[in-house]
Amino acid sequence: MPADAQVAVTLRQRIGKTLRYWFDTTHDTATGSHGFTAADERVEWARIIPFVLLHLACLGVIWVGVSTAAAIVALVLYFVRMFAITAFYHRYFSHRSFKTSRTAQFIFGVLGASAVQRGPIWWAAHHRHHHAHSDREDDPHSPIKHGFVRSHMSWFLSRKGFTPDLRRVRDLRQFRELCWLDRFDILVPVVLAIAVFGLGVLLDRTAPQLETNGWQMLVWGFFISTVACSHGTYTINSLSHVFGRQRYRTGDASRNNFWLALVTLGEGWHNNHHHYPGSARQGFYWWEIDITWYLLSFMSWLGIIWDLKTVPVQVRDHSARRIQPLR
Repeated sequence: MPADAQVAVTLRQRIGKTLRYWFDTTHDTATGSHGFTAADERVEWARIIPFVLLHLACLGVIWVGVSTAAAIVALVLYFVRMFAITAFYHRYFSHRSFKTSRTAQFIFGVLGASAVQRGPIWWAAHHRHHHAHSDREDDPHSPIKHGFVRSHMSWFLSRKGFTPDLRRVRDLRQFRELCWLDRFDILVPVVLAIAVFGLGVLLDRTAPQLETNGWQMLVWGFFISTVACSHGTYTINSLSHVFGRQRYRTGDASRNNFWLALVTLGEGWHNNHHHYPGSARQGFYWWEIDITWYLLSFMSWLGIIWDLKTVPVQVRDHSARRIQPLR
């Protein structure tokens, strides 16, 4: 085969492989990080084109404008999906800090997947790895070891980031529906985007006084809301290990940050969390606002979830690792 023809075949194969990876992540598995090289930590630009387009789509606001209805939908979807990440992807799937039924578990997974932060198994695998190596060399998103950009987002845009260590999530892999969510993690966001666009079209026809339409609702309700929710989540990796106060000696740089707690519905109490990761409540004291905890408590009262774990008082107040006095 001529050299030019061989190059063309190779290029088509690579393009086809990349397109398959956008829609089916079956190949994204690993038994550990020992097989990765420095090259595997470089950003895979072809693979992340959808991620780049998601951000560029926010510029559509220049053409579609804004309306009160679109802004409200964007805020509601930000809140719902941030809660899904903090309550379900983090506190439930990653740390198993409460229990629920299998049906509710799947619904939680779907809600989390709508935030465009991949599937629950991928998310939990990486997060458990982070806790095992927090702020050490093998922590993929430590700003102390790797700087702001990598800790904020470039860590998951590489081959190493796309590939979770599935040994850490054997408890989750027993559920076929969760494996399906991970494999086709683009499906739920696409359905949500179509639904948001459809809502805009419906409101344009039935309530023209709201001055919105499908494209405006798509830009605000999906693209802008998703990007804001994503980067809000990323701040816990990048900023909460740099800015804030440490109450406990946890062996890493995790910090408590009131402002990040507001943005992420309670995740900003990060030093508390690293002190006792199994707690469903991360704001250990009444003055530490933890909206996720309040909503989880309400769900527990309704019977949707149960066995909420909290930090034992003696661990919270009398730990020998404590480095700052109570208020």
